[in-house]
Amino acid sequence: MTPREQIVELQHRMSASIIGQEHVVQQLLLTLLCDGNALLEGLPGLAKTRAIKTLSENLESEFSRIQFTPDVLPSDITGAEIYLGEEAAERFVFQNGPIFANLVLADEINRAPAKVQAALLEAMEEHQVTVSGKTHTLPELFMVLATQNPVEQEGTYPLPEAQMDRFLMHITMTHPDDASELAIMRLVRGESAGNADAGERPAIIPQRTVFDARIEIDQVQIAEPIEKYIVAIVAGTRRPQAFGEKLGRWIQVGVSPRGTLALDKVSRAHAWYHGRDHVSPEDVQAVAHDCLRHRLMLTYEASADGVTPDQVIDELLTQVAVA
Repeated sequence: MTPREQIVELQHRMSASIIGQEHVVQQLLLTLLCDGNALLEGLPGLAKTRAIKTLSENLESEFSRIQFTPDVLPSDITGAEIYLGEEAAERFVFQNGPIFANLVLADEINRAPAKVQAALLEAMEEHQVTVSGKTHTLPELFMVLATQNPVEQEGTYPLPEAQMDRFLMHITMTHPDDASELAIMRLVRGESAGNADAGERPAIIPQRTVFDARIEIDQVQIAEPIEKYIVAIVAGTRRPQAFGEKLGRWIQVGVSPRGTLALDKVSRAHAWYHGRDHVSPEDVQAVAHDCLRHRLMLTYEASADGVTPDQVIDELLTQVAVA
């Protein structure tokens, strides 16, 4: 099978286990293909943890979970130098922390204090950690999936804008529809009865597939009018008054250059995922919300009126013309 066929097969396997969340599954795979990190936000019980565990079970990878709490220390994530004693050949040896894995679940990241959240920054951006002045490289296949709960904000530490900007995509997870809920109930009942293990398990998809897919995505063409369309969308968040009175009242701080790069990269991955060798405006629009919603700062007036970042992006896509 081609890399794309294997990635589509991976998507089918995940969707069979994460029912009614096809958009979430696709965006997680796009994040992985773009060598990025994702912030997944949703209410408890929506299978946020199950999503990345299912990805790990079907892809050749090492999975690690970090449960963030207020008493977690940075060394609990990165690892630390361990003293072996005076008689050891090496008195200190570095012991890897849970960040040294291919797929890292940072569960409830907003429950950890800022110092611990910051410990993820170098790993997410540079794919390395520095402990006691020594740099340790993370695996070539590496993705952080951080989760947070939009309710129960008591005792939490909201992520600062600078750290939010490090996530390639901010994916929101909503309740499934009634038909999907019924299918979920039957699926879990079958797993409890042991029916899930019936039959031969499909072969694990190798890491090489992801690396080959990234090479093909880099070859996806993006025409100059589409490039200008991406830049215009981002410019609309920085000069909102030029794109209508609503946007001028709603946006306080616009999207950083990371947002432009994210739109470019993810839209190319989206086109490749759907079997095209070029980017269309529909590809950009399909990923705009997940790439931009966490990079916008809204005004107090917008918050008071109950305006969400998604509504702002909807208005933005309406006002910005395709070149």
